[in-house]
Amino acid sequence: MISMVIKMNFPTIKRNQKKVINKANLGMDLEEAINESNTYYLNNNIAVIHKKPTPVQIVKVNYPSRNKAVITEAYYKTPSTTDYNGIYRGKYIDFDAKENHNKTAFPLANVSAHQVNHLRQVKEHGGIAFLLVAWNRYDEYYLLPFDVLNEFWEDSLKDGRKSIPYEAFQKRAYPIQHGYLPRIPYLRVIDEIYFK
Repeated sequence: MISMVIKMNFPTIKRNQKKVINKANLGMDLEEAINESNTYYLNNNIAVIHKKPTPVQIVKVNYPSRNKAVITEAYYKTPSTTDYNGIYRGKYIDFDAKENHNKTAFPLANVSAHQVNHLRQVKEHGGIAFLLVAWNRYDEYYLLPFDVLNEFWEDSLKDGRKSIPYEAFQKRAYPIQHGYLPRIPYLRVIDEIYFK
C-alpha cells in the first residue's frame, strides 16, 4: 500500500484588525521610574517629592461578595493639575511627567491648559516648575523648564506650531541620564539649573 501526502495550499484570509492602543497607562513606566527615584530621594533624606493623588468621586460600587467591593462608576472631581510636587533644598518643586512616542516633536495636546496655568502660578510664586519628558523612541529623558514650555504654548495660541520639536529639546531642555539609583536622577539637573 502506497500512502500519499497531498499538500493543499489554501489562501489565508487576512483580516484588517485595528490595533487598539490603551492610552490610560501610557505614562506608567515613566511614573514608576520617577516614583522609585522619589523613594530613593526620600529614604536618603535628599528631598520630599510625592505623586499627587487624583481626586475621584465614586458613584457606584458593586459588592459581589461580602469582603469584595468593585467600583463600577467613578468620575474625576476636578481636573488634575500636575503629577508631582514637593520640596528640595528649600524650594517648592512641581512638575508633570509626559511620555512621547513621536520621532520629531512633542505634541502640546499632551499638556492641558489648566496644567500650564498651574505651572505658571508655581513659577510666579518662586517655585521650580517643569515637565519631565521621556522620548521613548530615543530612550532619552529631558527636563523642560516651564519658560520653554510656556514660550511654545503661547505661540501655539497665536496660530503657531502645536508641538515642540525634538531639536528644541536638544538645544533648550536639559538631558537626564538614567541610572540605577535613582533611576531618573532629575534632581542633579535641578542642581545644575537652579543651584549653581
